[in-house]
Amino acid sequence: MSTDRRTLLADAAIGVLADAGMRGLTHRAVDRAANLPPGTTSAYYRTRQALLTALIRRLVALDQAELQEIGSRTPEIRSAAEVTAGLLAFTALRLAGEGRRRSLARYACAIESVHQPELREILLPRENLARQALQDFLAAQGVEDAEERTVTLLTCVDGLVFDRLVNGGSVTGPEIHGLVAAALR
Repeated sequence: MSTDRRTLLADAAIGVLADAGMRGLTHRAVDRAANLPPGTTSAYYRTRQALLTALIRRLVALDQAELQEIGSRTPEIRSAAEVTAGLLAFTALRLAGEGRRRSLARYACAIESVHQPELREILLPRENLARQALQDFLAAQGVEDAEERTVTLLTCVDGLVFDRLVNGGSVTGPEIHGLVAAALR
């Protein structure tokens, strides 16, 4: 079984989930989205649960790669303005193009994981360079409980992304700046 074919199917499943929701995620829909013959997806992922698990693993892999890339470009954050700019750029990625589609799929999977704890284990936040850079910055600013504040700040940013995906619009610089300022207090 080809890893490339599995990746293609998982990527197609992400798109189907983003476009059609959890009910629209079927083996046939993924076959169509991947431009493959009927039955291909079920040959690689026998059950819907196997397909969903593969989709979530692929989402996590894509997110981790993106966050590692962001973290490697930002080895040391020096100011609140840099944090604000970085978080604003990150949220813009999450609200447009493929980032938007992945965000929609991620939130659908998060909701599904409430009923399927084994999926929640896959979705749990992972350590990455971007998170560590933010935590190091907060610690360097003398913020007590920098690790906890990092989680709080990123959770607030995630909430803004969710709100804008559901209600429309974009995240503004002043909104992000306010969150960063609150984390520094």
